[in-house]
Amino acid sequence: MSETEWVIHDLHFADGDHRRAVCCISTVTDTEVEVLWMRDLPLPLRHASAYDVLHEVERFQEARRATRPIPIPRLPPPAH
Repeated sequence: MSETEWVIHDLHFADGDHRRAVCCISTVTDTEVEVLWMRDLPLPLRHASAYDVLHEVERFQEARRATRPIPIPRLPPPAH
């Protein structure tokens, strides 16, 4: 967007899809940025830099992908 504002996009979604925008980042000071999350992510609103925000999003996504679904055993109904 500019030298002091950025947007992180999720490239899994097509251009024009509202889910593509992950967050908007604005410079607050030389050592702090503020994040407006466009998704419900449990991540901080302030970071040291835009790169820190990007790395935080990447770590969050990796943690979500790292676990496999827990299999639910299929048992026959109890005999009466």
